[in-house]
Amino acid sequence: MPRFTVRVELHNAQPQDYELLHEEMLKFHFKRTIEGTDGTIYKLPTAEYNIISADTGEEVRSNAFQATKNIGKYASVLVTKSDGIFWINLDEE
Repeated sequence: MPRFTVRVELHNAQPQDYELLHEEMLKFHFKRTIEGTDGTIYKLPTAEYNIISADTGEEVRSNAFQATKNIGKYASVLVTKSDGIFWINLDEE
């Protein structure tokens, strides 16, 4: 199944708004972590999410945007479908 990385920027947000967003995104199966090839789990940067899904990119985007609407915030959402993800200096969970 395809992997997507999703970036959400809440407009005019307070730190607690992101906590609400994290909870709401989890309801749509978005994770704030990513697993390395060795099985180590890493934390993604703030307001970035990971999902492995059979959904289309448009459906992933719609779900992420719905999560922002569910907490009553206006947001920008960027979805990238990945053929591979590479990182450095992410903190382990």
